[in-house]
Amino acid sequence: MASSAALAALLSHPSIWRGGDVAPEPAALPSGYAALDAALPGHGWPQGALTEILLAHEGIGEIRLTLPALVRLQAQRRDVVWIAPPHEPYAPALAAAGVDLARLYIVACATPQDALWAFEQSLRAPECGAAFAWLSTSDERVLRRLQVAARDGRTWGALWRRPGQRGSATAAPLRLALSRHEGRLAVRVLKRRGAELIEPILLDVGPEAPGAAHAPSPRRIAVAP
Repeated sequence: MASSAALAALLSHPSIWRGGDVAPEPAALPSGYAALDAALPGHGWPQGALTEILLAHEGIGEIRLTLPALVRLQAQRRDVVWIAPPHEPYAPALAAAGVDLARLYIVACATPQDALWAFEQSLRAPECGAAFAWLSTSDERVLRRLQVAARDGRTWGALWRRPGQRGSATAAPLRLALSRHEGRLAVRVLKRRGAELIEPILLDVGPEAPGAAHAPSPRRIAVAP
């Protein structure tokens, strides 16, 4: 009986996880969606790591999925950097959702190499809480370097894969695929630290936030040779 109690106490320690459970994550950022948090190690987006996100289509609510976490990070006085986004960010909607545009930086890059450089520097910057990059690279050596940069900078790094781009970031501890299903956002967990998750998570991410009439613009940075 005493040995059983000792074993139960040992297994209850937060640093130990069973193969059928979701692994603990020492630093996780709540996503703002309870169903998603329940499926993520640490119950949130991993800070200090890469998350690879594959899109079936664009404009399906993928950015809205991340906004609660970004607002939380900015409340901690940490900046958000978006590198080479494929479309013009709509500042009024971001502001209406609570994003502090003074702490949002949009980086325009002349070449894919410039984008990689900017992404790595952002991941390592201590003042950066989240760095998003829209990249097509599949070079595992580069991706491992980015994962190390996110770990060293304790930054949530999101590597976005546009429709048709093949995702292959094996260095990323979390990989998701997003699509639409019956009017909701379907989040399929392709890889996580923990047991396999077969069914997608269906989320109501809501409509586009109403625009503010005179919202300021995010700060823009150009990276070029």
